[in-house]
Amino acid sequence: MSALQTVLQDYLSLRHGLGFKLREADIYLPNFVSFLEQRQAQFITTDLALTWAQQPRSALPSCWARRLCLVRGFARYCAGSGFDQRTEIPPPELLPFRGNRAKPYFYSDDDIERLLQAAFAQPKYPLQGWTYYVLLGLLAVTGLRLGEALALTVDDVDLIEGVLTIRNAKFGKSRLVPLHVSTQRVLSEYLEQRQRFLAGRPAQHLFVSLRGNHLDPSQVERVFRRLTRQVGLRAQGASRGPRMLDFRHRFAVVTLIQWYRAGQDVERRLPVLSTYLGHVDPSSTYWYLSATTDLMDIAKTRLEHYWRQTS
Repeated sequence: MSALQTVLQDYLSLRHGLGFKLREADIYLPNFVSFLEQRQAQFITTDLALTWAQQPRSALPSCWARRLCLVRGFARYCAGSGFDQRTEIPPPELLPFRGNRAKPYFYSDDDIERLLQAAFAQPKYPLQGWTYYVLLGLLAVTGLRLGEALALTVDDVDLIEGVLTIRNAKFGKSRLVPLHVSTQRVLSEYLEQRQRFLAGRPAQHLFVSLRGNHLDPSQVERVFRRLTRQVGLRAQGASRGPRMLDFRHRFAVVTLIQWYRAGQDVERRLPVLSTYLGHVDPSSTYWYLSATTDLMDIAKTRLEHYWRQTS
């Protein structure tokens, strides 16, 4: 193993230990180190980093920027750890790219009801309708990330206490998510259907495929796109449309609306929402808040009340 490979292994191990998933870094950075070694480079230079990042030439600028960002983090580690003081850290202004925030789709209650009914009616295998009905419903009422929901095991569902245990989520954190009694009832019925379907076959995950394995995220995405077309939320043949992530946006906004209508001090309660969603701090939660009609109506009413109080 070369010196560059060793320092890369140390860098990735450190980052993994801090709870970062590093899906891209685990793939791309070893490729970058191989690129350097092929050119007999003993340390990172800005020119080589830029050349590597802009491969392939047919890739989108956003991809180039992301690749260079990965190298930049690794270069900082190399320079800071004393690996080689000649290490060059690519400046931030190289290959700048600022992605636009995708506009979330705000599901209405009717949208969700139609999606759930379409999911339940799927005939592919006996448990599929139940599985997608409960999965999509759980995303809608808890604001879970898709990966968190698919990673749930049967042991993570406590129907006595009414709590889900989310393990090793983003940044390696775990948390407890309380469930409404109506959600507990649906989960209880699903577990009975699941047990009947498996007929004694061992299966660890809560949501299972035809063979009893955990659901593949890409397959779930395909089924979701088909369902949204079926109920008219996505045009036939369209690649863009409502996302499962938008359930999380909706959950955050609806929670705020309910707090405002109940007269709660929303600013003081926002850290509670952040904890529930698995965020490190409220600044991450702001990303999920959109100016919906209901929120704007509440803001207008509060502003008018303030003016009356101060006039």
